[in-house]
Amino acid sequence: MNPRQRILATIRHQEPDRVPIDMGATPSSGISAIAYGRLKRHIGITAGRTRVYDVVQQLAQPEEEILDRLGIDVVDLGRTFDTHDSDWYDVELFDGASAQYPAWFHPKATPDGGWHAIAPDGTEIATQLKNMNFFDQTFFPWLDDYPSDIASALPAAMGKVHWAALAHSPWDHAGDEGFWDTLRANTLALRESTDRAIMVVVGCNLFEWGTFLRRMDNFLMDLVAEPGQVEALLDALMEVHLQTLEKVCKSVGDIVDVCRFGDDLGTDTGPFMSPATYRQLFKKHHARLCGYVHKHSTMHTFLHSCGSIHALLPDLIDAGFDVINPVQTACRDMDPAGLKRDFGNDITFWGGGADTRNILNHGKPQDVRADVLERLKILAPGGGFVFNTIHNILPDVPPENIVAMFEAVETYNTAGG
Repeated sequence: MNPRQRILATIRHQEPDRVPIDMGATPSSGISAIAYGRLKRHIGITAGRTRVYDVVQQLAQPEEEILDRLGIDVVDLGRTFDTHDSDWYDVELFDGASAQYPAWFHPKATPDGGWHAIAPDGTEIATQLKNMNFFDQTFFPWLDDYPSDIASALPAAMGKVHWAALAHSPWDHAGDEGFWDTLRANTLALRESTDRAIMVVVGCNLFEWGTFLRRMDNFLMDLVAEPGQVEALLDALMEVHLQTLEKVCKSVGDIVDVCRFGDDLGTDTGPFMSPATYRQLFKKHHARLCGYVHKHSTMHTFLHSCGSIHALLPDLIDAGFDVINPVQTACRDMDPAGLKRDFGNDITFWGGGADTRNILNHGKPQDVRADVLERLKILAPGGGFVFNTIHNILPDVPPENIVAMFEAVETYNTAGG
């Protein structure tokens, strides 16, 4: 099997020739720029650049040499944008290492060593404190109340949320003339140049957009106290999202393999809402998004949702999601064996491959190998599993542990499971 065939087979719950691997195909399955630079130095790669393609989370775009060395089976089509040296400029990360930011991103330094991200009208929308590894949202457009006309006010408000205002590629070019034609041309060229599966990250978040606009505490109360306003917001969001999906499907839906949505629905101990509330407010919209992709493209649907979502998985599966990520197994009711038993025939687990809370960052290489091998034995048989860490590899992960993690996958694959 080639990498694309391997990814597609496992999504179809067919056991592939080896466990497929992702690192960097989505902004929830990637690696921080600091960890990436340290990994390159550790394994002796001195060429190339550490390019921070996702400035909010400070994630690096993995280079071809790294993808080859680690046996990565899937890539993000966003890597086909910002490919010229002039698209980047040099910066220094907080560990002193050199990296590059996109040419469009120029945060403002603060006196205490941090950074502010500023909207075109001068509004501070996000802050990176000194020695912090991400930009945190500081501006919530509808903090005090919903506008009288949600639909008409939505686009401007979305533009002042840092997740949209500081969008990673390819969406940092979405306003360019001829963007959709360029997207198709780039994706066709990528398909010709690699046999890896191709991912498009579309977002289309619903619950999360409520928290971005209203702030988490307010929106959680809205679910109970103002469901009418929530429904009006979701209807307006769906108009925006479906317009985007229509263009994505028309442009690349016959070339791309996986379409990645996002919506964090879980905490450490359970979902943010009851299954009944999810069904009342969100499920029909998720079903409509998945249905549109399945009807108008050949792409598989992928949902990123952190936290304990065991209670919601039956509804997410019923809504039409083919893949779930990051499989946060340290949360309540999310142990790998239980997930495989309860849902392994119905959804693909993309993640859950290493304990990122306690072992990958704090353990020894031998601890990492043992943890990864145990998880592979549980999650890999029968397909329906793509190896990836639980969310992104963060700066505190030693490079020798990253190497040990991928060596463990290679050991498992070489031994045939």
